[in-house]
Amino acid sequence: MKDKLVTLIGGGGFAGRYIAQSLLKAGARVRIAQRDPRAAWFLKPLGGLGQTQFVAADVTRPDTLARAIAGSDAVVNLVGVFGNRMDAVNARGSGNAARAAADAGASSFVQMSAIGADSDSPSAYGRSKGDGEAAVRAAFPTATILRPSLMFGREDQFVNRFAALAVSLPVVPVLKGATKIQPVWVADVAQAVTRAIAEPAPVAGQTIELGGPEILSFTEFHRWLLGAIGRDKPIVELPDFAGAALASLGFLPGAPISWDQWLMLQQDNVASGDGLARFGITPTPLGAVAPHWLVQYRKHGRFAGARHA
Repeated sequence: MKDKLVTLIGGGGFAGRYIAQSLLKAGARVRIAQRDPRAAWFLKPLGGLGQTQFVAADVTRPDTLARAIAGSDAVVNLVGVFGNRMDAVNARGSGNAARAAADAGASSFVQMSAIGADSDSPSAYGRSKGDGEAAVRAAFPTATILRPSLMFGREDQFVNRFAALAVSLPVVPVLKGATKIQPVWVADVAQAVTRAIAEPAPVAGQTIELGGPEILSFTEFHRWLLGAIGRDKPIVELPDFAGAALASLGFLPGAPISWDQWLMLQQDNVASGDGLARFGITPTPLGAVAPHWLVQYRKHGRFAGARHA
């Protein structure tokens, strides 16, 4: 990896910051390409002098990608959105990124997808991710496609979101409590990306799903979360008709769930196979790292176990 130039499209996002750190530690040069590169300047201190670069690019505008990817040894596409632009960004944008990488002569391409990506998915998000995978395969046949389950980490919008709700509500409502998830630590995913670039041949042209060591139902996850933040509150599994009713109002500002997210909840989010093991990575359990930042949600913070007057 020494001095290899890796372009991270969308590298200033949640997963991108961990992938950038992993690549920089391995000795690579990292170029962050995104619509507003200034939003990723916080990554500068992670690398040595000249080890990080920043460039403006938009996956929906192929001309900007050609300039951003020029001279790259490897390219990683991390861009993904919910909402009205899913087809433009998740599907066509992924194809644009892969074609630009192929035209630039990059030796490897990694596409960050998601479990449940399927062109025939009932959810628009799942369809857009599936169409994106197909577009990547057509443009860069040797691309490695990674499908992580729900990623957790200090800055995530998964564990933190539910922890904040658990603090603010008198009871903890759970939608589709029996649906199973396999949370995966974002730093483990970052290592997988780095190894896919360092040794692309063993995983070239493959689609690999990544999950953590624990498979939990949503109800089990919330029970664990309440224990981790020291909150003793009742968990209420909402019936499907209530979940569907909430989701039908998902178009309203501040709605807790959209209809598309409701459709995604109908299926388990569990990895097929032991994807992290393919990269020689031992998956990290939630309990090993999450309590270090979840302490902010405890009633007395780091002093939760102390006696108070």
